[in-house]
Amino acid sequence: MTLSAPELPWLESGQNFPPLAQAWGCASPAPGLLAAGGQLDTATLRKAYAQGIFPWYSEGQPVLWWSPDPRMVLDVSAFRLHRSLKKTLQAFSASTLCEIKIDTAFNRVIEACASSPREGQGGTWIVPAMVQAYKALHLAGFAHSVETWVNGELVGGLYCVALGKSVFGESMFTRKPDASKTALAALVCFCRHNGIARIDCQQNTRHLASLGAQEMARSDFVKGIESDQRKTAPAWHFDPLYWRELIPAISEPT
Repeated sequence: MTLSAPELPWLESGQNFPPLAQAWGCASPAPGLLAAGGQLDTATLRKAYAQGIFPWYSEGQPVLWWSPDPRMVLDVSAFRLHRSLKKTLQAFSASTLCEIKIDTAFNRVIEACASSPREGQGGTWIVPAMVQAYKALHLAGFAHSVETWVNGELVGGLYCVALGKSVFGESMFTRKPDASKTALAALVCFCRHNGIARIDCQQNTRHLASLGAQEMARSDFVKGIESDQRKTAPAWHFDPLYWRELIPAISEPT
């Protein structure tokens, strides 16, 4: 049985997004798809994330805007890692050769994310227009990189979007084992220390679930970000003492 696709709204430049209730449902070919078109500029991206919407498309497609229901979210109090990675974090935090940095190499991080091969994917959704758009969002103060450095070398990291105390995870890359997971653990440390309750993970994957992420209703997710983005944004920097709040408390999956 072939599922028929509902009509998809086309956005003109500056046009408001349609209500989230109009996003394609679970029975459609692309659950969560809300609209196509519009501009991929800083103002539009801020408006999108503030409403629980994000862009995701491939080369040759128009800009596609998504708001899945349910939404995959990592509650930072529920973050968990396997015992071996806990040992990695302990060794990392104790070494003078290992550092976590924030926003010192955003362009290198997003370019590395865009060029990293993904299992089961022939290309990347971080197309050149996306890279340029998020670089501009970073310059405006709304996108950040969390970077793993070893002996002066950038070996892994991630980038995210942040509005007030709402944080939206985007993509990670790694050049050494566990380097991207170390960056994610550092982001969790940062969030815990600064009163940020959750990190948006967008889509459900087995990997995210293994780290403690769970699905939540889109309506609850949107209520949360509406409240969180009105709160004062923290200063985006990483204090090595943040590890003390996380490592002893990491739960290990059975």
